Amino acid sequence: MTEALYLVLLVSAPVLLVSLAVGLAVGLAQAVTQVQDHTLSFVPKLVAVALTLVVAGAFMGGELLRFTHGIFTALPSLVP
Repeated sequence: MTEALYLVLLVSAPVLLVSLAVGLAVGLAQAVTQVQDHTLSFVPKLVAVALTLVVAGAFMGGELLRFTHGIFTALPSLVP
């Protein structure tokens, strides 16, 4: 159970941190330039998250595959 929670944190952290950083940067740029357009903050975050998934996708998939393999390997010992 603890390993599953750690895996969720590990897999979701890159996307969430990049989205947070881009959101803060765009929000700061909007505040400085006084441009208040909601779509302006959406598009850069979408692009940044997509690039993050492309770059870190292999790592995320590998970790999920490793965890799933471990679950299926341990399954016979859990069933009485």
